Amino acid sequence: MKERHVLWNLAALVIIIAGLSYASSLITLVLVAVFIAMVSAPAVLWLRKRGLPSALAVLAVVLGVAGFFTGLGALVGTSINAFVRSAPVYKARLDGQVDVLLGWLRAQGLETSGMDLLQSVEIGSVMSIIGNLLGALGGLLGNGLVILIIVVFILFEVPGMPAKFRAAFPGAEDSLSRLRLIAENVERYVMLKTFVSLLTGVVLGSWVAVLGVDFALLWGLLAFLLNYIPTFGSIVAAVPAVLMALVQFGPGVALLVLIGYLVVNFVMGNVLEPRLMGRGMGLSTLVVFVSLLAWGSVLGLGGMFLAVPLTMALKIVLESTPETRWLAVLMGPEPKQTNPAAQAPAAQPTPQARNADAQPRARSM
Repeated sequence: MKERHVLWNLAALVIIIAGLSYASSLITLVLVAVFIAMVSAPAVLWLRKRGLPSALAVLAVVLGVAGFFTGLGALVGTSINAFVRSAPVYKARLDGQVDVLLGWLRAQGLETSGMDLLQSVEIGSVMSIIGNLLGALGGLLGNGLVILIIVVFILFEVPGMPAKFRAAFPGAEDSLSRLRLIAENVERYVMLKTFVSLLTGVVLGSWVAVLGVDFALLWGLLAFLLNYIPTFGSIVAAVPAVLMALVQFGPGVALLVLIGYLVVNFVMGNVLEPRLMGRGMGLSTLVVFVSLLAWGSVLGLGGMFLAVPLTMALKIVLESTPETRWLAVLMGPEPKQTNPAAQAPAAQPTPQARNADAQPRARSM
């Protein structure tokens, strides 16, 4: 009977995943709108506490969000167009560097037949991955009007949502508390991740600009955006900047660019980000990596950006019931080691020791 129950759950999970994948474009828009609303809700509540009517508070926050994404979309589009126009020039430089490298190797008497693959390397093909990523992001930004409309409706519903939830589900205060916890964790993660990503983009963009690499603004913007994607994001962001430095200046400057990316990503990912977020995010490195692959395969690029918040919410839901709490524990980081001696109960005195302790008291009486 228990095995049949497990099979039914697995079948339901497969159906849910298939449905999510089929409607991934719509679900991604809704999820992005929900997370934007979560981050924007405190600003709306703050404006309402200052006496601003709800409609004006929502309008002010939505206009701020719209301005941010409009500027981001314009910046992405302008940078991509400028790079595409200049790509043939860099392709010719790359081809020339490959020919020079192969000629030098032949002059040294080395066999280069196995390195003919280098002659087929094109900067356009290497950059196509970045172009596809930015294109998908641009497509998401292109649906900004739909996202903003959903955000507006969610923000109007935020003040009365707890009362509606209590009226619809009497006695479900625990569920409401879990929803608050999910919202607080997601809001905290998004805010801190945005700060770290912005700092990463500014530092790396400044670094490549100091080295004289073309399109430094684009590479800094790319580092900012892809830093939201765990593990893979920082790696993918480094490839085009290093390749551009190689084409423009040669291996020396390319090595400096690579060192800068390695140092900045190490400091941000292993020093600053853990210190700001602490262990409160509650996800192990393996779970973050697997969730990136899983949500990315189901929801595409949007799923990769939302992988950590979605997995955090799933972990909080799993913690709410005893049957699934073990899964939440496995998804979390390694628990802190405690001193067994400190937790061990105090040793109880033996009967002989208690009698010996009682005899002096009897004499004193």
